[in-house]
Amino acid sequence: MQNFKLDRDIAHLAVLQRIELTGAFLKKLRKIFGRYIFSAFISKYLINPNEISKNYFNLMNKEFSLIDKYIKHNNKILTIGSGIGGLEILIHKKFNNHITFIEKNYISKKVKYGWDIKNKEAYNSLKLLEKFLLNNGFESNKFNLFDFDNDKLPQEKFDVIISLYSLDYHYNFNLYKDYLNKVMKSESILIIDTIRPDFFKTIFKKVEVIKEDIDTVHKSKRIICKNQ
Repeated sequence: MQNFKLDRDIAHLAVLQRIELTGAFLKKLRKIFGRYIFSAFISKYLINPNEISKNYFNLMNKEFSLIDKYIKHNNKILTIGSGIGGLEILIHKKFNNHITFIEKNYISKKVKYGWDIKNKEAYNSLKLLEKFLLNNGFESNKFNLFDFDNDKLPQEKFDVIISLYSLDYHYNFNLYKDYLNKVMKSESILIIDTIRPDFFKTIFKKVEVIKEDIDTVHKSKRIICKNQ
């Protein structure tokens, strides 16, 4: 696999989720016209899907290289706020794991970037997520999709839980804390990006920083959380 297969609608969604996939020109247009115009029109009609595919594939490969050593072939994996699922495709291709997705299923009219305390901000589509997974070789019997707002969430135990730039980055961890307590085993690991890594030292026995973003507004850290 050299690049992901994605059409214009999926490329548009990817850009809303990760603005770094676009070039400097489109970022400048966002500043000039505002995020609403950018989200509804500019980021849909002025993007190059092939360029977005290449950029997204390269970005997901970097993300995968940071966490692949924490994953095993028989792990049951849960992802929260995966975006369009590029990282999960790479995980599945190497390990052939079953992966469960918990997602929001709407795009806010004005996409914001920051910590949404009320858990109302979202920019994803389960329909486009499923299409992207299937188009890139993810077998339908190897993943499950759950709408956070409308579905009963899975209650099984997971070995690895991944939430990059979502849980405790856009959404307060406490909104999901009780649920995670139900689905994590003592040996499970949680991989997240956070602006407050010391907070997690009060919850988990071991917290390891594996990445630090110092050039972003939130200056986040990616951490591995364990209870043994």
